[in-house]
Amino acid sequence: MCGIFTIYQTSPTGGAVRKRDVQRALTALAHRGPDGEGMWIDPDATVALGHTRLAIVGVDIGAQPIANEDGTIHLIVNGEFYGYEKIRSDLEGRGHTFVTRTDGEIALHLYEEYGLGCLKHLRGEFALVIYDQNKKRLFAARDRFGIKPLCYAQAGGTLYLASEAKAIFAAGLTARWDADSFFQSAASQYVLPDRTLFEGVKQLQPGHYLLASGADITVEQYWDLDYDVEEHAPGAAQNTISDGELIEEFGRLLEESVRLRLQADVPVCTHLSGGLDSSAIVALAMKHTSRPIKSFSISFSEAGYDEHVIARAMAAHCGADFEPISVSQEELVRCLPDAVYHAEGFAVNGHLTAKYILNRHIRKAGYKVALTGEGADEVVAGYPHLRSDLYRSDGREQLLAGLHARNTASRGIMLQEGKSLPLDSVARRLDYVPSFLEAKGTLGHKTCSVLADDYLSDYASIDSYDRLLNCFDIAGQLTGRNRVHQSLYLWSKTALVNYILRTLGDGTEMANSVEGRLPFLDHHLFEFTRNLPLSLKIKGTVEKYILRQAVKPLITKTIYEREKHPFVAPPLSRFNDKASTTALNDTLRSENFKSIPFFDQKKMINLIDSLPDLPPEQRAAYDPVLMMAMSSAALHKSFHL
Repeated sequence: MCGIFTIYQTSPTGGAVRKRDVQRALTALAHRGPDGEGMWIDPDATVALGHTRLAIVGVDIGAQPIANEDGTIHLIVNGEFYGYEKIRSDLEGRGHTFVTRTDGEIALHLYEEYGLGCLKHLRGEFALVIYDQNKKRLFAARDRFGIKPLCYAQAGGTLYLASEAKAIFAAGLTARWDADSFFQSAASQYVLPDRTLFEGVKQLQPGHYLLASGADITVEQYWDLDYDVEEHAPGAAQNTISDGELIEEFGRLLEESVRLRLQADVPVCTHLSGGLDSSAIVALAMKHTSRPIKSFSISFSEAGYDEHVIARAMAAHCGADFEPISVSQEELVRCLPDAVYHAEGFAVNGHLTAKYILNRHIRKAGYKVALTGEGADEVVAGYPHLRSDLYRSDGREQLLAGLHARNTASRGIMLQEGKSLPLDSVARRLDYVPSFLEAKGTLGHKTCSVLADDYLSDYASIDSYDRLLNCFDIAGQLTGRNRVHQSLYLWSKTALVNYILRTLGDGTEMANSVEGRLPFLDHHLFEFTRNLPLSLKIKGTVEKYILRQAVKPLITKTIYEREKHPFVAPPLSRFNDKASTTALNDTLRSENFKSIPFFDQKKMINLIDSLPDLPPEQRAAYDPVLMMAMSSAALHKSFHL
């Protein structure tokens, strides 16, 4: 993985590209690529490509930007392309000459061969920018799921693109809050799919590309989730295939995805919690390594949140080398500002800081690459809110009470807890309300209760959930699909890309110069799995059934039988320890917090003061609100907003 930055003058008013601006941007991205940096500025000083490198493949020969054979096409890329060796060989057979030993260079020559169609040949996680001097055209693209970030901004006849917004600010743009995006986040937790928290800074959506030719800038979609209508299999022949054969093929594709992601010229490790997803990755990785793979796990001291005993047993079962990392409540609050700065988003739980600490430890241990289990719940329907949607649609409402009782960690974030903002527009447009949006409605109700009255009045007529649905092709991607798949589509376009991948994933990993690789989000695996019978994903009341069966011989009985348990840290609001109370009071009573134009500090202080009198469950339900406020204070200060 790396950091990429681009300046493209869309009109003469933009002026000449200045090398010092590019250098400042690269300095802001140094954490993404500490192994080297490079830049290319075209002779007319209208285009600049900059790159900071984290050397993983082709360590000795792999500097970017990279040019084609005659120097007319230039590339920068952040990410990994899997199976690149065969593509490279085929391209060399067609007469292409490679100047590096990296996987990234294949994108350059695929563009020469196929133009914009090059994207369908790329397998992996990536964000890339190509400048074609002959066509005077800039081409930028982001991977199918949004594993790697890419944001952009236009100002004064200039287009900026970067892995992180902080690079754009370093190049000269002023950082400001986007009041509209802040309200959207307060109401629903997430910004709209193409927005960020910063005014004027957009994000290129997953599965999209951007074209810029002079002042003409367009954004197009090249891939989508495309769930089939209802529960139909991908083709007539699929109906004759037994469940056992489908499970076997799923296992084969997942193992292939893991094997490909183990390939690197540097050591590779894994994350390991007490859950099925990371356990499956570690077990499959052990089949393709000659020595025990290193597996790192977070450990909390609070009962109910610590999984390291289960994880240790899993590591011993498959022969992995296990290393737990104990994280205290004091560390969770102390490291939050740094984690939020790099993630450029809000936390709703201390798990953001925990992931930051985990990846810091991984890097100090000498690793640059870590395989993770993220994405499994999206591919094979693992979340409790999906079972809630299923039970409501198939007449099993009697199971809902037990589901909620067993999933206390998901209350208020994935399952509703308390009063909600109005969701009538969602029910009207979808004919049901996804359970996770019900949860966001209850979280939004709590968050809006501590916002300033004058700020709330500015958005009194705005329905954040209706506005969210306006961003999606309801007729083309949701209508006629099973409710579970509709919910998965909306979740993947909001929670997955904006929080799980950008904030919790890339933000905490690349802050520490660690490349996260996600075998479950391999598009070959997803395209096989997306239209399998839903009964293979949720079997009765058992989530991720096909995954459980595929890896059953490789995992412990405890892991096989255990219900989904999200990775969450002990709520800041629930434990009356000195570190938590001091951090809350110091941050939310400060002048810095008072200067944020969206909150009412008096309301926030009243909330803090009331916490000791609330039952533990209610205190925990307010944790996302307090974490968002703490995150806002950190962003406000670090970006001088």
